[in-house]
Amino acid sequence: MNRPLATPSDNPTAAIMAQVGRKARAAASVLANADRAAKDKALLGMAKAIRARAAEILVANAEDVAAATAAGASAANIDRLVLTDKRVEGMAAGIETVAALPDPVGRVLANWQQPNGLKFERVSTPLGVIGVIYESRPNVTADAAALTLKSGNAVILRGGSDSFRSSNAIHKALLDGVREAGLPEGSVQIVPTKDRDAVGEMLKGLDGNLDVIVPRGGKSLVARVQTEARVPVFAHLDGNVHIYVHALADLDLAKNVVLNAKLRRTGVCGAVETLLVDKSIAESHMKPLVQMLLDAGCAVRGDEAVQQADARVTPVGKQDWDTEFLDAIIAAGVVDGVDAAIQHINRHGSHHTDAILTTDNAAAEKFLNEVDSAIVLHNASTQFADGGEFGFGAEIGIATGRMHARGPVGLEQLTTFKYRVRGEGQTRP
Repeated sequence: MNRPLATPSDNPTAAIMAQVGRKARAAASVLANADRAAKDKALLGMAKAIRARAAEILVANAEDVAAATAAGASAANIDRLVLTDKRVEGMAAGIETVAALPDPVGRVLANWQQPNGLKFERVSTPLGVIGVIYESRPNVTADAAALTLKSGNAVILRGGSDSFRSSNAIHKALLDGVREAGLPEGSVQIVPTKDRDAVGEMLKGLDGNLDVIVPRGGKSLVARVQTEARVPVFAHLDGNVHIYVHALADLDLAKNVVLNAKLRRTGVCGAVETLLVDKSIAESHMKPLVQMLLDAGCAVRGDEAVQQADARVTPVGKQDWDTEFLDAIIAAGVVDGVDAAIQHINRHGSHHTDAILTTDNAAAEKFLNEVDSAIVLHNASTQFADGGEFGFGAEIGIATGRMHARGPVGLEQLTTFKYRVRGEGQTRP
């Protein structure tokens, strides 16, 4: 006998998520027509409430960190999870920065008139309802809420179980700001359960109420979202980031940039994972760069030329060229010229962020034009791969796809457009 299909009433999580989706869709209709003053009032109220609830947020975070530590979480995961007074203030300041940015909704992107007198405008509009699925980093709760609300979108936040207490404490503060501005509470919702089935319901699209999903987390999470989602996804699978030290690179500049790019924060997606040094300067540049990294506590896995630079270097494995370590580990090798560097990066990279260090502008332009990555840099640390550093106020992720959004996903990337056409009674012959 065939068993009847399960209904939302048979699955409490499905019922909860269906309600979340409906509330978000209703809120999105309000937000799409909210003026800048109302949105900015909500954002400034959010920032104020985060500062007022800072002690409460830090207590919740300490409980999350203690639980994660007891469960054996890695140092990189703990770093992403931990909140400090400085990081809480950073969340509040980031929201205020977003509030100060121009309203991305209602911009006239193009306008023209046809010979028949019809007047056309392409105008920016919100995407609708955005789902953000993230792990560890509780600050994503604030960043995502600020960006989506400013761009006229409702958001459904699904933080990781390891940051559940922290994210919920932040969400309480965000709701204070939403209420203060008289906007619907469905504008910023957080999934109220740790049940993993909630993610599955979001990937199904919540009965058509979810328009876009942005995953922030490990490779397994992003891969699952990209494979199973029935709605568009803005994401990158991993951040296998490269720095190429060109034949005409300044050594002092290279040392400063490479050290920052690798060790400022090893667990962020913009941290460099592979160092490539031009063959022509291997003798002058490789040894000081490798020694600097090793002395700073970074393990170096290198090819034969790199191993000759320092006895502490271990042999690089074939898989290391394709690995996002997210730790104090770097793969290093020698390449014969800028073309070889570009070929290596395009073959082994993840199309996220890559940099060239050189005083040769022609080589830099060739690299910037031919490396197929969302972000390419000349003489700067790859850790600038961050929406805040781009002037976007914040970001809810970095996308490496080619459709709609690429690079940091900020306000502009959270809008689409529609056409407004004005006539005087024209009919089509």
